[in-house]
Amino acid sequence: MSEIRLAAEPRTEFGKGAARRARRAGFVPGVVYGHGHTPVHLNLPSHDLMMALKTPNALLVVPIDGKDEFVLPKAVQREAIKRSIEHVDLLLVKRGEKVAVEIPVHVEGELAPGGNLVEHVLNALPIEAEALHLPESVTVSVEGLEAGAAITAGDIKLPANVSLAVEADAVVLQIIAAQAAPVEEEAEEAAEETTEA
Repeated sequence: MSEIRLAAEPRTEFGKGAARRARRAGFVPGVVYGHGHTPVHLNLPSHDLMMALKTPNALLVVPIDGKDEFVLPKAVQREAIKRSIEHVDLLLVKRGEKVAVEIPVHVEGELAPGGNLVEHVLNALPIEAEALHLPESVTVSVEGLEAGAAITAGDIKLPANVSLAVEADAVVLQIIAAQAAPVEEEAEEAAEETTEA
């Protein structure tokens, strides 16, 4: 995963008024914590942060006390309606350190004929990996699977140096039978009523 550099500024004003002023000026208030350090408060460029967070578990580089540090987004607060970023919590990480994160599971392939559906039991797969080499996602094939089939965490092939942070028998995806179409049932009922008449 490539790192994304953000030109963050130290945040010296606190409270709701200060946060509103920062947002009007194009910044998002944030805090960096971890490794026993005193939390560091920053203002991060709003647009650049929004673009960076489109990548799951984006590895960010921010200046702290004149030194570039690696951080991972841990909690993002968004405005309820516009979904703009209101605040972000960032976790300080070091090269070689292992961290636990969740990564998206992408599905590929065609199910067996019959109109069955793929149900995501886990929306994301919990893993543990080196902080500076986190996979963005994993891809799972459902080619030819029929209703009743399931894919567990242990079935998913992970990249090198990545391990599961969930039980191997935890169900990630399952194939469920398609429901009968209500339109067809209504058509059959109408046909029966016409016959009876």
